[in-house]
Amino acid sequence: MNRVNIYRAATNEQTTISNLFIDEYMADANDAQLKIYLFLIRMMNANLPTSVTDIADKFNYTEKDVLRSLMYWESRQLLALDFDAAHNLSGIRVLSLENVYEAPRTAPRITPVLSFVRPASMQTGMTARAALTQRSPKNTAASAGSPPADGSSMNSKITKPDYSLDELSDFKNNEDIEQLLLVTEQYVARQLTRSDMETILFLYDRLGFSTDLIDYLVQHCVERGKKDFRYMEKVALAWHEQGIMSPADAQNASRKYDKVVYTIMKSLGKNTDPAPKELEYINKWTKEYGFWLDVIQEACDKTVMTTDRNRFAYADGILTKWYQAGVHHKADIPAADASYKRICAITDKQRKNDNIAATKNKFNNFAQNTYDFDALEQNILSN
Repeated sequence: MNRVNIYRAATNEQTTISNLFIDEYMADANDAQLKIYLFLIRMMNANLPTSVTDIADKFNYTEKDVLRSLMYWESRQLLALDFDAAHNLSGIRVLSLENVYEAPRTAPRITPVLSFVRPASMQTGMTARAALTQRSPKNTAASAGSPPADGSSMNSKITKPDYSLDELSDFKNNEDIEQLLLVTEQYVARQLTRSDMETILFLYDRLGFSTDLIDYLVQHCVERGKKDFRYMEKVALAWHEQGIMSPADAQNASRKYDKVVYTIMKSLGKNTDPAPKELEYINKWTKEYGFWLDVIQEACDKTVMTTDRNRFAYADGILTKWYQAGVHHKADIPAADASYKRICAITDKQRKNDNIAATKNKFNNFAQNTYDFDALEQNILSN
């Protein structure tokens, strides 16, 4: 019997997605990012033109939503975005996933684009950072990667210096930084001020953040409705203290934190985003008290079974009591509760004894006179 060749007929009705995209990238992307990326693949395979406006209209997004999604995929090095002199998006390249860590990478174009592709190598950036550090000797003991000698918090030793115009100019002339500033302007939808650029320089120069991490930080804050660079600086300092030095580190930390927050919210019967005061409680329990999630959930369960009102305050009372009792694990809770009940029983008994003693004082034991007020009134009138 002759051998048979098995093949698939070519068709334009199917779009092929890389397994690497499904395995490595899909889980971390939100709905908008996934829809837009898949749509770009579809348009690329069909050699059809598109635009930010077309994509926004198709999925009922704003153009800013579309740009944020495109910049997300560029930060993951799956797209290359090109901007004209007026900072308008002029082209999109879908990059191949076959050799994702090689640069530069070539790929079919969706629209005519400029020749710029963000360099993957950070060598020029590291050279610029070294030059800036040499020109800015102040605060060198607290620069990124140098823990304080007294073992205190690194963030307490790191302050944003006053950068000179020459330092800002050197910073902006770095090719990676130039692209980062353009992308950041797209995120915040305005031209960056000198103070904004000083904040970005501070993150890069003093905290040692890579351009990719700064890109991710800005996107992270903007997606939460925060375009204030002072807020971004606070988030960056918190990340630095946690040892976050890459977008992957930040994603993992954010995913873990979000899981804890929304698990607690659900345990207290809430399906909404936490209010600022509720976040204060959650941060208190997780960071100040250092409780594991299962301990917090136990307190939430007790709260839900007891009250429908002021549940966060009630749960805080339980967890504060456990914290003062030295509870570290869920297994410690029964002993702490038993001890608390014994203390309450002793207190109640003492209170009853005090009440009994109070009824036996001299004033209460004095034989009180009784009067017939009607007879007393007649006696007064007869006189």
